[in-house]
Amino acid sequence: MCGRFGFTKPKEQIMKRFNLDRAPDNFPVLYNISPQQNVPAVLNTFPNQLAFIKWNLVPSWSKEPKTSYSMYNAKAETILEKQSYSRLIKSKRCLIISDGFYEWKKAGDKKIPYRIILKNEEPFAFAGIWDTWGEGKDQFYSCCIITCSPNKLVSGIHDRMPVILDPEDEIKWLQDTPINFVLSMLRAYPAEKMDAYPVSTLVNNAANNSPEIIKRTT
Repeated sequence: MCGRFGFTKPKEQIMKRFNLDRAPDNFPVLYNISPQQNVPAVLNTFPNQLAFIKWNLVPSWSKEPKTSYSMYNAKAETILEKQSYSRLIKSKRCLIISDGFYEWKKAGDKKIPYRIILKNEEPFAFAGIWDTWGEGKDQFYSCCIITCSPNKLVSGIHDRMPVILDPEDEIKWLQDTPINFVLSMLRAYPAEKMDAYPVSTLVNNAANNSPEIIKRTT
């Protein structure tokens, strides 16, 4: 699973890295994003624009704007089998932008939080799907991060990890790409290109949002 991540890089870097033309003027620094919050995403319908949309999928057919289900992660292995996800993986894909995510490693009766990043410390894109709910002034966008079995690095911390797209696959993810090729992108990012380090338990509280959260503790 992936239940926390960060978005801490400057606006100019994000715009250049993902070849974006438009982004909100209010560009937050988010050290500790949790489900239900708005997250930075690039939708396939607007591939050159950054938007902030709700992280916890609310399908368009839902009777209510809130769902009692946890739909912030979708498993890559079963994504075509789930009604809520099968249509979206074919037509409504997005990049969810981050520069580090968190997982907790069991150590006796404790859980130690780790921040997991790319070795080059560059921002990257999770593979995501999205949908809209409602009409007119009530309409909003929401999304879900796709997860997969972990690579060697992450497997020492957790049994799942978010799908991080290879940079050369990001444009294809947003395009009208055959579904078989889309599914082939849903794999663990190479462990040798990633790093992980322990961080403060400040990250345990979703209300905390400060630079202290991403500092190495040992």
